Amino acid sequence: MSVPINLSRFDLISLRLFVATVESGSLTLGAERFGISVAAASRRISELETHLGTTLLSRGKKGVLATPSGLTFMRHAIDIIAGLEHLSIAMQDFQQGAVGHLKLWANTSAFTGFLPALLAEYTKAYPSVRLDLEDALSADIVRAVARGNAELGIIGDNTPAEGLETVRCDTDELVLITRPDHPLARHSEARIEDVAAYDLIGLDRATSLMRHIAAAADAVGRVLTLRVQVRGFDEVCRMIDVGIGIGVLPRKSVTPIVKSLGLRMTSLTGIRSKRHLLLAMKNRLALSDPAKALVEMAEKTNIT
Repeated sequence: MSVPINLSRFDLISLRLFVATVESGSLTLGAERFGISVAAASRRISELETHLGTTLLSRGKKGVLATPSGLTFMRHAIDIIAGLEHLSIAMQDFQQGAVGHLKLWANTSAFTGFLPALLAEYTKAYPSVRLDLEDALSADIVRAVARGNAELGIIGDNTPAEGLETVRCDTDELVLITRPDHPLARHSEARIEDVAAYDLIGLDRATSLMRHIAAAADAVGRVLTLRVQVRGFDEVCRMIDVGIGIGVLPRKSVTPIVKSLGLRMTSLTGIRSKRHLLLAMKNRLALSDPAKALVEMAEKTNIT
């Protein structure tokens, strides 16, 4: 007969230490993150194992790995840590006069596209909700939502989001951006294989947008030459304007700067040009009221 585990024996530092150790694969790095000795860190984790009656870590010369029971413990530890952080933030919000808090991570396409207008409408309707925003890669956003570091995330529709619920929140069209005197600007359409013949200006290769473009080029046997990587769409357009290369960007997101610089937008073939952004969440029914309100507003304003 198993003995019930006394929950009062757990402490937040030990939980966070265990998660940090597994993520880094090193007890030394986990200890450094919390400013304690390796011996003290090892003792804390050994006490957890004794209390739980199971081995959480497999220790070896190359580092540590979580055992099957350790992976289960880690998954629940992450939920507990996130829950306590949300509790602390919520109480701070009430102290400061806010009546809600929403933590949202979004990719660059969202921040340079539809999101600012949506948030302007949202803050007007819910002025007492405090927004906590972060710009990140879609893959990192999925992990943040899954771990509870963000309640909502906006990702590209080509990003795997296993275990999360998603709803469409924006639709845009990918177009080729060039100078007016570029050879590809003479045609009403440009093939993706022709685009791949020129130097490309783009975002980080890991972004969902660049992965989508690279996959389309690969499907026709071409490899992209990404000459310059920048952080935002405005920077891409300015690089194109001075003749460094060409780019593939969402039409709605870049129309204002394209017009201001006198650049040319050309339709694309050989690539799925219609691109969707998705709002990702753990469980829609379990969302906070501020998060539910944003999801509903995004669904109403999305043009498919």
